[in-house]
Amino acid sequence: MVGDGHRAAGTPLGAAQDEAGVPPGIWKGRGLAALGLRAGDVVSERQAELLLGEGRHPDADRIERELLAQGKSPARARRATVLGRPVEHNASPKTAKERTPWLAMDLVFRAPPTAHIAWALTDDETRLVLESCQDVARDKTLAWLEESVAQIRWKAGGKQRARVKDGLVVAVFRHYESRAAESKPLLHDHAVVSIRARRPDGTWGNLSADSMLAHIVAADTLCTLLFMEEVTARLGWAWEPREVTPGRRPVMEIAGIDRRLIGWQSTRRQQIEDALSVLTDKYEERHGHPPGEKAGYALACQAADQTRPPKRTELLSLTELRTRWRESAIRAVGACTVYRLAERARAAAAAVWARVRPVADVVLAAVDTVAVVYVMRGAFARHHLLAEARRHLSYALRGRPHEPGLDERIVQEAVDDYTRPVGRGRRMTADLRALYPRDTEDQAVLRPLTRKRAAAQYERARLAADALAARVRAARRAERLGFRPRPYAVAVPAASRPSHLRPFRDGRKDGRVLEPETGVDAVERTRQTLEAAAARVAATLQDSRRAREAAHGPRPQPAPAAVPPQHTQQPGTQHTPGRTTGGVA
Repeated sequence: MVGDGHRAAGTPLGAAQDEAGVPPGIWKGRGLAALGLRAGDVVSERQAELLLGEGRHPDADRIERELLAQGKSPARARRATVLGRPVEHNASPKTAKERTPWLAMDLVFRAPPTAHIAWALTDDETRLVLESCQDVARDKTLAWLEESVAQIRWKAGGKQRARVKDGLVVAVFRHYESRAAESKPLLHDHAVVSIRARRPDGTWGNLSADSMLAHIVAADTLCTLLFMEEVTARLGWAWEPREVTPGRRPVMEIAGIDRRLIGWQSTRRQQIEDALSVLTDKYEERHGHPPGEKAGYALACQAADQTRPPKRTELLSLTELRTRWRESAIRAVGACTVYRLAERARAAAAAVWARVRPVADVVLAAVDTVAVVYVMRGAFARHHLLAEARRHLSYALRGRPHEPGLDERIVQEAVDDYTRPVGRGRRMTADLRALYPRDTEDQAVLRPLTRKRAAAQYERARLAADALAARVRAARRAERLGFRPRPYAVAVPAASRPSHLRPFRDGRKDGRVLEPETGVDAVERTRQTLEAAAARVAATLQDSRRAREAAHGPRPQPAPAAVPPQHTQQPGTQHTPGRTTGGVA
């Protein structure tokens, strides 16, 4: 509640927050109405002590006084202010062991590193815009957790579960600095979620912590995606992936931010990476192979704990911090780089939009998502696919807005077409029969990627995803070429199409009479006919080439300048000056 500062005994909370240079906490969440609070209200010290420290109503003092005035006993008056099970129930008389009650969970929301740099070094107007983008992304992510993730549990072992009646009760505290030895900018929010929530019948109970924690990565990727979209919409900046650790997932950064500024801001990361390399070497010596994703995360947490510096005693306001950060950055990279940061970001955004077409393809995204998650995990759950689908949208759109629900559509496409259930529970794995092509050469490339440990895990995942995406593009290209007038064309029954998509040309399109709707059977016959026709055409062409070479010898290759491009272009190729490429990208 007071940032990373030390609070002297007896110091009021407001004075301690002013001294630490952090704003007061505010309440968020739709569950506030049941407690008589409103979103945006300041979190007082007594409210936090009661709700987050004792599991009681934040206005318990007033309620207790009123009940005592009505003649209720002190025990009954206190019990009336308790939300759910009292913390005294954590004392077990059988084992004489007292368990620490779990009354809240801390969710940390922070933007990509380059956003902290821009927030710290640009003018006040840009700083306020970035803070607003952080607010919007955080609040929308909390709303998604309320609507789609949060569950209330009751009965023995939490067997009964349902959606929360109202929503979550969250206290949000904003911090400005990282824990680096030298103060560095790190705009982030601590969202302290109360474990208490209302069941469908109106009684109070505890949230299902496992469902919340299982969706932490999906919430993180959603927050990043929403923050990117807000920044692009308000400031016009674009985003690009940057590889931080070779073989690991890239992070999305604001295009145009000087790499030297990233190094200036990421001193804490460098400390962790130095310690992590030592821990990774010890792990490989002990186990004989590099750590996987889960083990790597555990090692990273261990490295962060080992290098965690103590809290600083010198506390400064945000204005003083920004002045110090700007002076430090100028000493590190020069004044021109610092003062032209926003200008270079706008110029880099124009270059990104000139070469990148931000389009999200549901089928390609589903294939990419399944391939990456399968290679990384083997068996996975739906929330793993959801997190990866949101990462895919971040890479594909570069900050352009996505259609609401598009991430869920990608996941549903992946689950329906490319996965199969495995084991108990809701786990699934990739359906290799649907993903892998029938070509044995492609299988020889893809299958070892799931087992070989010579390459980094994410690198293998990307290779598999790119190979499968190339297969989808090739299939689409072949389908498009199959409907073009060309030699050896075959008549096929028309597939069923919605009436609003049928052309109005007196029943004709490109000289062909459209067939009436024929349903799923016609689509299957079309596919079989196309495959058989393609096989016959390939065999005919191969036989003709062999017969011609046997009779006349190999055909001499003409000089490129002597033959016009249109005479050498084969059916199904796209010709550009100076080169010939097969197919339309």
